[in-house]
Amino acid sequence: MSNELLESFREAYRNLELLPLLDQRELEKFRVDYGREVLEDLEQLVEDSPSGTGKIIFTGHRGCGKSTLLAEFSRKLRDDYFVVFFSISDLIEMSDINHINILFAIAVRLMEEAQKQQVEIKQSTKDAFYRWFAKHTRIETEEVRAETSAGFKLFELIAGRLKADAAIRNEIKLEFMRKVSDLIAQINIIASVVQTASKKEIIVIIDDLDKLDLKVVREVFQEQIKALFQPNFQIIFTIPISAFREVSLAATIQVETNDQIVQMPVSKLFKQGEYRQANGTPQPEAMATLQAVLDKRIPQQLLEAKTAEQIIIQSGGVLRELIRITNQCCRICLKLVRREPERRDIIINQAVLDEAITKFSIDFDTRIGNADYDILETTYQNFQPDDPKEQRFLDLLHGLYILEYRNARLWYDVHPIVTELLMNRISQKLNN
Repeated sequence: MSNELLESFREAYRNLELLPLLDQRELEKFRVDYGREVLEDLEQLVEDSPSGTGKIIFTGHRGCGKSTLLAEFSRKLRDDYFVVFFSISDLIEMSDINHINILFAIAVRLMEEAQKQQVEIKQSTKDAFYRWFAKHTRIETEEVRAETSAGFKLFELIAGRLKADAAIRNEIKLEFMRKVSDLIAQINIIASVVQTASKKEIIVIIDDLDKLDLKVVREVFQEQIKALFQPNFQIIFTIPISAFREVSLAATIQVETNDQIVQMPVSKLFKQGEYRQANGTPQPEAMATLQAVLDKRIPQQLLEAKTAEQIIIQSGGVLRELIRITNQCCRICLKLVRREPERRDIIINQAVLDEAITKFSIDFDTRIGNADYDILETTYQNFQPDDPKEQRFLDLLHGLYILEYRNARLWYDVHPIVTELLMNRISQKLNN
């Protein structure tokens, strides 16, 4: 077996993990310049906030690079702001998220970050905060003393309890559902102490709320948005792009945020309709950006240039799909290297890509039914669905079956891999 070839594909496979770039080492290794206008929009809303307590909504398709961009944005702010950046999924089970535990998670992360940055807070004040958190997470006084004396792991312990213990989350929910003002008051006390001690305004950035089901998004951002927005500092929330196709939900968010909404668009590889034309030419700038992503993660000698172009086109311009497709191609090649150890010419070519696309086609197809295909067909023909508020359409948008693009106006298209499925289905209908 060619150890060199095996190790080359292994490294590329590791580089193609579906994870955001969160630490400085990853950014230096893999960062590609993209989303500059989005960063500028976020910076303007934060820097020019009239009250310093504004709430910002950040949205976009799953996998378009929001987490990486937010991580970079949080680092840019650290010199001038006390920044708390975290994923809600690190503290709360995604199936159990509500406005109460989002607020409680903010309180936990505020204190954890203050401790991490060694913000000087009076010991008596810290002790009062510790007792409050310990009480609500069933941590005994002895545990608090032990954790604080052993290098301070209290908030790691609290975060672990929140993540693992549904009973504790339920108790917190039941207590503060009746008196959410008490929870908000405690958050504001913590924030005031931290802000005074750090001499910086606070900004909290909460990632991964965009992965919530739409039902939960409605409950949190429509029914409970006023409570969620009451903390006296700036907060950036992520939510799914599909939420903005629901008129009442979108209207509520626009009103409560004073229209402070930033959308991260999908890279538009083709002008509307050009992808379907035999002589359709992809947009050079968008292609170059996604090609740079591949170049950072996989050696060019492992990937045919023409195949790289096809991978980009098949991604529909979604960064997550680009990584996902190439990752699957690496998996196929790793199996080939082991199966045919004498070969030295294994490379990601069209045959490998075709095998990867077949796998994703089956995955897409098994999750939808006839009614979904009807919506896909209408969207494909008209670049719009009949009803953009219909739940089935929203689910298809949320699941990346349908992609949203913007230029002078909003339009939709079917994911390129799903398009092939749709064409086969239409052909079968015509032949029957």
